[in-house]
Amino acid sequence: MVGLPCSGKTTLARQLEQNYSALRLTPDEWHTSLFGQDVNEQKHEDRHDTVEALLWNVAARVLVLGIDVILDFGFWVRSQRDDMRARAAQLGTDFKIHFAEASEEVLLARLAARNAELPQGAFYIPETLLKEWILIFEPPSQEELG
Repeated sequence: MVGLPCSGKTTLARQLEQNYSALRLTPDEWHTSLFGQDVNEQKHEDRHDTVEALLWNVAARVLVLGIDVILDFGFWVRSQRDDMRARAAQLGTDFKIHFAEASEEVLLARLAARNAELPQGAFYIPETLLKEWILIFEPPSQEELG
């Protein structure tokens, strides 16, 4: 799953999970269960990287067993997507990008609604932080999607 927070990634991931009887791995759900709402803490990024690494280990084992996996990680930059594509190839499995795209206006409106009634397993994200992330996000190219 590729997209920014509030783009609809997890909603789409849940649909795909049902359609394909796949294992959905959403790091935010695991992270908030383990560490709570720590977005503003210094350790957040390291913790999140650790959660994603552990979830990849689970995904790799499940893929080897022949079960589809949905990595609801966001993959904001191409290098992350290229890395996962290479890992999948090493396992002899297919790799497909599902891109959840939304305009900045839509992202900010959804963020305000989400922050007002924070769903379980989601982070409270300040608007200023989402605006920073929008600037670093690299949408997938047509080549990546094809």
